[in-house]
Amino acid sequence: MQSSTPFARIGTRGSPLALTQARLVRSLLAQAHGVSEDDIAIEVISTGGDRSQASNASLVEIGGKGLFTKEIDDAMLSGRVDIGVHSSKDVATRLPDGITLVAFLEREDVRDAFMSVKVQSLDHLGERAKFGTSSIRRAAQVLRVRPDLEIVPFRGNVGTRLQKLLDGVADATMLAMAGLNRLGEGHRATALLDPDIFMPAPAQGAIGIAVRSDDARMAGLVAALDHAPTHTAITAERAMLAVLDGSCRTPVGALSRFDGDTLTLKGQILSLDGKTAFDSVATGTDPIALGRQVGDDLIAQAGTEWLAQWART
Repeated sequence: MQSSTPFARIGTRGSPLALTQARLVRSLLAQAHGVSEDDIAIEVISTGGDRSQASNASLVEIGGKGLFTKEIDDAMLSGRVDIGVHSSKDVATRLPDGITLVAFLEREDVRDAFMSVKVQSLDHLGERAKFGTSSIRRAAQVLRVRPDLEIVPFRGNVGTRLQKLLDGVADATMLAMAGLNRLGEGHRATALLDPDIFMPAPAQGAIGIAVRSDDARMAGLVAALDHAPTHTAITAERAMLAVLDGSCRTPVGALSRFDGDTLTLKGQILSLDGKTAFDSVATGTDPIALGRQVGDDLIAQAGTEWLAQWART
C-alpha cells in the first residue's frame, strides 16, 4: 500500500514507452534505496507533443522537442512531482531555469530500425515507394540514399505506426531500436540500420532523469542511478547540439563511441532533401569541449549562407 507521503513522485508522459521507462526508473530507485516500489508514485502528465500526435507535423513545425517535456518541467517546478523521466532525445537543448538533468540510465541500442510489412530493407523498396516519418533527420537520411522515395507524415506510438504500415499509409518507416527493445518489441524490426550512415539523433537510446535544481535530496537519490559513460556521451552530444541549435534547424545526427576513457564523437548535419551533408569527428576526454568542437566544425564547413538557407525552409 502506497504511503501518504511518497518517497518520490515521478512525472511521465502516458505513452506505453514512457510508462515503461518510468517504471524502470521506479524499480531501480526502489532497489538503490531499499524502499518499496509502492512508495514511489508515478503521475501521468499530458504534454503538448502528445496532444499534437494526430497532426502528423514534424516537431520543428509544431514547436520543437520541448513539446514532450514542458508540462513535466512545469509540474516539477510547482512541486507536483519530484522527478521527470524522459527519452533524452526529446529533451530541449536548453533546459528551463530551475530544471537540471542529473542522471542517465545505461544507454540502450542507439541504432534506428527499418520497419516494413512488405520488404526486408530500404534497398528493396520499389521506386517512389512511400516512406513514413515526421522526423526531419530520418527523412533527410533516407532521401540521401534513396532520393526517389516519397516521404509521408507518420507519427504515433509503436502500435499506431505498425497499424499504419498494415493500413498502407506507408510502405516502410523507421523507429529507434531502443524503444522497441524496452517495449519487448525488438522482433518487430525488419532490419537494423548502420549508425555510421543513418546517424542517430543526439542522445538517442538514453533515459534521462531531471529534477529541480534546488532539490538536493532528490538529486542525491537519483545520482545513484547514473551510468557514467552514458552521461559523458550524452553531455558531448548535447553540447554539440547546443552549438548547432543556435545557428540552424537542419537535421542533426550524432554518434559516440568509447575507447577506454577516450570518447570519439561524430556529428552530421544535412539539408532537408538529403542532397547535402557535412560530417565531423573528434576525439577527447572533455565531453563539453568535444561537443563544441564538433558543432563548431560543422558550422564552419557548412557556412552561414547554407545554414541560413535551410533555417528559412
